[in-house]
Amino acid sequence: MLKTLQAFLVRNRYKLAIFGLLLGASIFSVILVVARMAYSDSQQYRGLIWNLFLAWIPFVLAYIAYALSWRRAWLYFVIPIFAFMWLIFFPNAPYILTDLQHLNRLTNNAPLWFDVILLIWFSWTGMLLGLISLYMMHEIVQRHFGRFSGWIFVLIVSGLSSAGIYVGRFLRWNSWDILQNPSELAMDILGLAVDPSLRLLAFTTLFAVFFLFVYLTLYTFAHLFREQIEQTTPHKTVKKTS
Repeated sequence: MLKTLQAFLVRNRYKLAIFGLLLGASIFSVILVVARMAYSDSQQYRGLIWNLFLAWIPFVLAYIAYALSWRRAWLYFVIPIFAFMWLIFFPNAPYILTDLQHLNRLTNNAPLWFDVILLIWFSWTGMLLGLISLYMMHEIVQRHFGRFSGWIFVLIVSGLSSAGIYVGRFLRWNSWDILQNPSELAMDILGLAVDPSLRLLAFTTLFAVFFLFVYLTLYTFAHLFREQIEQTTPHKTVKKTS
């Protein structure tokens, strides 16, 4: 039993490390908000905790989809459901990055440097949750439908999520409104599509390009790390017997 557990930990050490780091970053972020609330006697930034919780949803959905995707029987039945739910909640992860705009609100409740650090912690944690969840979904599409389809998927998700962040930040719609108020949400989105504003075009384009750049950096680093492991792993030689 102990050897089995040890083998599992060794085999999945990097996956567990990523999960532990993200969980630790989330806990520390919450501690920062609680400390600020206690120091300033103010409820400001309490909403960041809820936003961070929403950022964990696409990560969990992507992990479940990734685990199930190795069984081909689930690919065309269960995975599409998880992929749809993941796509709905995915913008909540990079959305936290836009919370940096709260810094323009002057307040004497807490030092500015503390608010900067607090918002960076939340933004970076939410961004990582989104990037890693996209990486897992990208791997699923690439494994079953090819590299070209995988990158088309990344491009589409980046564009849609940027538009979703705009709808959430400026029109104040939430992910669950797709299920609760689909008609009103559809009318607002149709209005944007028919008569897009300069702010919409600028925001979605710039954010999508930024997100793609960060994702490509993470993707390249992950494959570089995998390449180094493969190069340093000794190849087993098989002796031929006559």
